[in-house]
Amino acid sequence: MTKYIKEIANDVVFNLEYNSERIHLIIPEYGRHLQKLIDQATAIDDSVERNKAAKYIIQVMGTLNPHLRDVPDFQHKLWDQLFIMSDFKLDVESPYPVPTREVLQLKPDVLNYPQNFPKYRYYGNNIKYMIDVANKWEEGEMKNALVKVIANHMKKSYLSWNKDTVKDDVIFEHLYELSDGKFDLRESTEELLTTTDLMRTNKRVSNKITPAGQPKIQSNKNTKTGKSNPTHKNQNRKP
Repeated sequence: MTKYIKEIANDVVFNLEYNSERIHLIIPEYGRHLQKLIDQATAIDDSVERNKAAKYIIQVMGTLNPHLRDVPDFQHKLWDQLFIMSDFKLDVESPYPVPTREVLQLKPDVLNYPQNFPKYRYYGNNIKYMIDVANKWEEGEMKNALVKVIANHMKKSYLSWNKDTVKDDVIFEHLYELSDGKFDLRESTEELLTTTDLMRTNKRVSNKITPAGQPKIQSNKNTKTGKSNPTHKNQNRKP
């Protein structure tokens, strides 16, 4: 018995294979055993048996994702992967178009992203877009109100980036420059919103109003002792 065990151990040692010595896997997530099945199916001479083997391998591949096994698009993906793992050497009848090596190596066209390099980057590209839209509006109160909104937004963006105070004259000068001289508020006596109004948050408002839109009811209990506050007694109680 001991001699038999030693023979098995020696056979395992001599037949030990390292991954570095094995053939490179095309799609590693399917494992080496499935790769060997595909290689064996590719070597079958009989076309009928080769097609049966290919369908069996597709079923095995589908077991890795059983909830997607019967989805048509997923079946198409499995057949494509089968041909890719066979290095496009498997000759079987596929229910889908057989992929080729040339199609697989095609690269998508490079997208031409718009490259904008504004002079005042802290305003962003949207400000320039808003200015261009405002230029197309007819003269009137609506256009003047929009220009003022743009100026206030520019001031807010300036403060968010620089974290410092800024005079309205600077914003008006930048607006005049970005609008190509069409919006001139440099001589305007109207002031923009203050720094406090632009940078404040809505925390105070959210603390005073409940999600249902009703004002919060203050509790009569003391937050430190947990006891009721004697000063908040029910005034409607009969003596």
